[in-house]
Amino acid sequence: MRWAWGMALSTSALAFALTAGALIGAAQSGTTYAVVYGILGRQVPAARRSWAMGVVAAAGSFGQFFMVLVEGWLISGLGWQQALLALAVLVLLIAPAALGLREPGFTGGAPAAKRTQTIGQALREALGYRSFLLLTAGYFVCGFQVVFIGVHMPSYLKDHGLPPQVASYALALIGLFNVVGTYVAGTLGQVWAKRKILAFIYIGRAVAITLFLAAPLSPLSVYLFSAVMGLLWLSTVPPTNATVAQIFGVQHLSTLSGFGFFSHQIGSFLGVRLGGYLYDRTGSYDVVWYIAIALGVFAALVNLPVHERPIARLPQGVAA
Repeated sequence: MRWAWGMALSTSALAFALTAGALIGAAQSGTTYAVVYGILGRQVPAARRSWAMGVVAAAGSFGQFFMVLVEGWLISGLGWQQALLALAVLVLLIAPAALGLREPGFTGGAPAAKRTQTIGQALREALGYRSFLLLTAGYFVCGFQVVFIGVHMPSYLKDHGLPPQVASYALALIGLFNVVGTYVAGTLGQVWAKRKILAFIYIGRAVAITLFLAAPLSPLSVYLFSAVMGLLWLSTVPPTNATVAQIFGVQHLSTLSGFGFFSHQIGSFLGVRLGGYLYDRTGSYDVVWYIAIALGVFAALVNLPVHERPIARLPQGVAA
């Protein structure tokens, strides 16, 4: 809530950057998938875990789609500052929902399992395990691609003479189709190898971007690209986190998912920063689009050798 309030009342570029950047980042660290999936992983049995993660991701995706419409309506009626204040009030409604979360863990009628690792042991195990590093590398690419597109595509379309509402509709379509994509990815993760699902998503992004750049740019091509990218947008999240839970268990799932998401956010930062920097240097986004394509191929390749089976451990919980 404070970030929206602070953005609306900022009187300097520094204050706006601190609220729109630092406070939003801090808020995300405590509310995004790493935290939610850590709780969910202990509530849902493994046989349904990937599906459940897909449902949660789909709900978040619908929120992205819905709030684009709501925020547009608020801005047109109240102006951007008053719209942010109204959004701050809406955010307060989230807090009561968090009070209903519980952490007893899924036991199936058996006593709750004791923790066999400290956080330090879990991190050393994960960071020394090749498959976790490969998943993290893929997550970096995910962040780079989606945030570059989400932030810079409106400017890209404007440079090519398309009206502003095309970008608004494109972002709304991404959010709408993301609902379908995340749910389908989570459901397929119950029956297919999640590493293959991830490889398909990343190579699909590379192909979609390539076709988008090759085709004549028009509102129709933008909407088709947005629909396809929406299907692939955050559909990486359920299979990535379900794979981490499958390999390491759920004792420290929030911590391990948080490290993966940290890599995602580094990619997000570079997608935005590199997009702006190279645009300033070259006058176009072409180089960054090409980097996004190459990274998609890279992410597809590094996810294929991921081992999804549970890690073998010594009795004390240290990696074998």
